[in-house]
Amino acid sequence: QQQQQQQRLTSSSKSSTPATMAQPHGVSVKDVNAQAFIMKYAQHLKRQGKMEIPKWVDIVKTATHKELAPYSPDWYYIRAASIARKIYLRPHTGVGGLTKWYGGRARRGTLTEHFHVASSGLIRHILTQLESIKVVERDGKGRIITRIGQQDLDRIAGQLKEDEKVEDDEEEEDEDE
Repeated sequence: QQQQQQQRLTSSSKSSTPATMAQPHGVSVKDVNAQAFIMKYAQHLKRQGKMEIPKWVDIVKTATHKELAPYSPDWYYIRAASIARKIYLRPHTGVGGLTKWYGGRARRGTLTEHFHVASSGLIRHILTQLESIKVVERDGKGRIITRIGQQDLDRIAGQLKEDEKVEDDEEEEDEDE
């Protein structure tokens, strides 16, 4: 019996992939640079064309403590990608938690600075847009990423990881020459 068990163990280890081959593993949003991921996912959302952009997007401020609207014409997609990433990393996050995250200090001239939260209406609107394209869904205590949304985010992260790997290979070839 011991010989049979040993044979099974050795045959099962032989049937698995050799140690020299790299084991493929899934790439998560946590494995890539946050800024690069957010920009890439924002481009994906824009290319998809499923999100409805409101007419007021060019004049609205993102918080009460801001003086101007964002300069980037794609800021709405960038904020949506950032919110999707936040919910991916921290499930059951609600509008209130996101307003605190995107808030900042209000500079009041000669008075002391205070923390102000971001615009909750804007965050709520982005969340409803992400719900309509099935990236996030409501849960009892906030929002969570759907299965489709997680696949999208992980696929974009995988593409970013591949791009980084290709760039690293090119840099190594340049150094060798």
